[in-house]
Amino acid sequence: MTGAQHIQLVERVAAHNYHPLPVVVAKAEGVWVEDVDGKRYMDMLAAYSAVNFGHSNRELVAAAKAQLDRVTLTSRAFHNDQLGPMCAALAELCGMEAVLPMNTGAEGVETAIKTARKWGYEKKGVAADRAKIICCKNNFHGRTTTIISFSTDPTCREGFGPFTPGFQVIDYGDIDALRAAIDDDTVAFLVEPIQGEAGIIVPPDGYLRQVRDLCSEKNILFIADEIQSGLGRTGRTFACDHEDVKPDIFILGKALGGGIMPVSAVVSSREILSVFTPGVHGSTFGGNPLACAVARRVIEILKTDRYQRNAREMGDYLFARLREIKTDKIKEIRGRGLWVGIEFHPAAGTARRYCEALMAKGMLCKDTHEQTMRLAPPLCITKDELDWALERLEGVLATP
Repeated sequence: MTGAQHIQLVERVAAHNYHPLPVVVAKAEGVWVEDVDGKRYMDMLAAYSAVNFGHSNRELVAAAKAQLDRVTLTSRAFHNDQLGPMCAALAELCGMEAVLPMNTGAEGVETAIKTARKWGYEKKGVAADRAKIICCKNNFHGRTTTIISFSTDPTCREGFGPFTPGFQVIDYGDIDALRAAIDDDTVAFLVEPIQGEAGIIVPPDGYLRQVRDLCSEKNILFIADEIQSGLGRTGRTFACDHEDVKPDIFILGKALGGGIMPVSAVVSSREILSVFTPGVHGSTFGGNPLACAVARRVIEILKTDRYQRNAREMGDYLFARLREIKTDKIKEIRGRGLWVGIEFHPAAGTARRYCEALMAKGMLCKDTHEQTMRLAPPLCITKDELDWALERLEGVLATP
């Protein structure tokens, strides 16, 4: 298939939910990708934060190659020598006690939902089949049938009903709305510490601390979906760290697999995860040795703080430079670390327009919710590379 045929194929796919730009990547390293015709682009999305440490990261590739020569999959009836050490390291990183590994982010969310419901029945004493989980408007937690049941995005929901009951949706960042929604059947509050798909929406200062206190007061589980916001993206290991808050359950994914393997995990206390006994929950590939070997190296890298530090420093530089751009097109710039949402005034046109203009200049970004463009480069990005990107952004965004 020629490069032109590849592009035609992607353009046909573009009619669907993700509306991808017509670039077919054939090679990638660091913050750069190369299409099938040899043209290079700067990746300012990092596979929705799955490639936090850069494309083809040598340390992670080496870990994967070493494990490929040993064993790649075992039955759940047997242990593998990577699973225990990975779980122990991840629990330590999170300040938790127990890990339940899965594969994808959506599987992690589904596992957290099952955990919360079973905890509610067995530990809290909620009556059978009455458990309620509170979620937020404009959330994005995945695309399985249960998860889209509490989505407010018509694109995710239309044509997929009937929906799973047991959820209540409230405004994001509103602690009073959360307080009002909690009743005797409530078992958990599931929330993104920063909403990603919604356009990098940062909640009010102190909100996560208020959530932590309220969940403790009302004896419900605080579940933090850190699939995108976690593992260095915001300049701290977890977005919750910005308020020194620890949830009852972390949901992790994306960057946990280093852009090499799909890896996700629910991380919590032994008391909470003890609701699962052998045979109650599992996955054929969950905790497989190849994924665990890569995840172990990811965790080792995170313990050095070098990517978190770079996200803080380069993020501060990026935000400062963005705010210097003289333009009447931008309504708001939001985010934290190397996670930025640039929202355009409706009169300036949709974000898609600017993503396409930047693509023509060799830079790949993503639009969301019509008016917002997201920037989320690999956390290895340098100041020189940011300057290259900012030069192109300024050219596209500046007011003539």
